Amino acid sequence: MLTITAVIRAKKGHDATMRQALLDVVAHVRANEPSTVGYHVSQDAADVCVFATYERYVDQAAMDRHNNSPAVARFFEVAKRSSMAM
Repeated sequence: MLTITAVIRAKKGHDATMRQALLDVVAHVRANEPSTVGYHVSQDAADVCVFATYERYVDQAAMDRHNNSPAVARFFEVAKRSSMAM
């Protein structure tokens, strides 16, 4: 089992775009990734520009399939425009 936590900071005014991009990944995971045990997204209530993901995969191959999926590629395109380095 592999577990990953990521913290993402959206640029001010881009929080809705980032939230939707992350929710699109969640939808893809639920529909297409049975080897992804869990993929959860949270948004900080005090700072709506901060998001966190909590991801669990059965093995390295499952994580690789996720990371190489079209949904993750689309997310990274949005993140390039909408996020800040943490």
